[in-house]
Amino acid sequence: MPVRLTNLAALAALPFDEFIDVRSPAEYAEDHLPGAVNLPVLSDDERARVGTIHVQQDRFLARKIGAALVARNAAAHLEGPLADRPGGWRPLVYCWRGGQRSGAFTSILQQIGWRADTIEGGWRSYRRLVVAALYDNPFPCPVVLIDGGTGSAKTRLLAHLADEGAQVLDLEAMAGHRGSVFGLIGAAQPSQKAFESTLAAAMARLDPARPVFVEAESARIGHITLPPALAMAMKAARAVRIEAPIAARVAHILGEYADMIADPERLDTILGRLVRYHGYAQVTDWRALAATEAFAPLVEALITTHYDPRYTRMSRAEAAPLALPDLAPPTLRSSARHLIARYA
Repeated sequence: MPVRLTNLAALAALPFDEFIDVRSPAEYAEDHLPGAVNLPVLSDDERARVGTIHVQQDRFLARKIGAALVARNAAAHLEGPLADRPGGWRPLVYCWRGGQRSGAFTSILQQIGWRADTIEGGWRSYRRLVVAALYDNPFPCPVVLIDGGTGSAKTRLLAHLADEGAQVLDLEAMAGHRGSVFGLIGAAQPSQKAFESTLAAAMARLDPARPVFVEAESARIGHITLPPALAMAMKAARAVRIEAPIAARVAHILGEYADMIADPERLDTILGRLVRYHGYAQVTDWRALAATEAFAPLVEALITTHYDPRYTRMSRAEAAPLALPDLAPPTLRSSARHLIARYA
């Protein structure tokens, strides 16, 4: 009997060993249930082909060709990724709307003897829960913002807060972006829907009686837009402003952005994007510093000329200052304990 999803927090408690997403790879890449594995019963090209036949030729022919493709792909999954699953394995299978793709694959699994089931309404029913959490309902608990200029180790402080037992949302990690023109983490950001799934899953695990620490961000992190529930909670949140010596901030950035320093072509491309803000002459000087590997002076110039003026315009005047002598791990760890004692 299809499983009805009623809330995101209950997903982890469902009595299934694995979530199986049988949609095409492109559908899965855009968004999927947290932890689900993709075993497509139709590839992207096959799905497009069957859809075209359905619309332009004949519905029966589309169903027949689709069934053959599903059976072929199901056989490949059984002989491949699922070959080692034991007899007591219990998977929960879903497609876009809980229709033919998940139904067909689940039927095969059940015939083998596995206790497989489907999600009522498929991925769309899950997506409705995500939308409700992020767009319709208020944020579940109080927020404390960790603010501060570029290079003030806000993300590392979040990690120390988490290590000390605090509730934390690392939005930049979820968005795959550091929130600046230099900010891409990895090869690409997730889709908006995938980001929202990750965020909604993290929110479902929060204790409403305890505050959650979040790094101060603008409304957009790269191409990701913060959903209303979180954006409104951050706007109303208490804030702490990290203050640290410029030398400590420069050293922190040199460590955090080592990947970029090691890629001169990428660094030069990004510096070129700053021409619109500072003109060719200024950016030419910065490029010269990069070319001679004078990275510390370059970072200091970027902080004082580009980042700090923008931070000053956008920072919250009411944020409580937290002056740190350095950004070393012991200092950040003690600061995390101080913040927990103050706000928890």
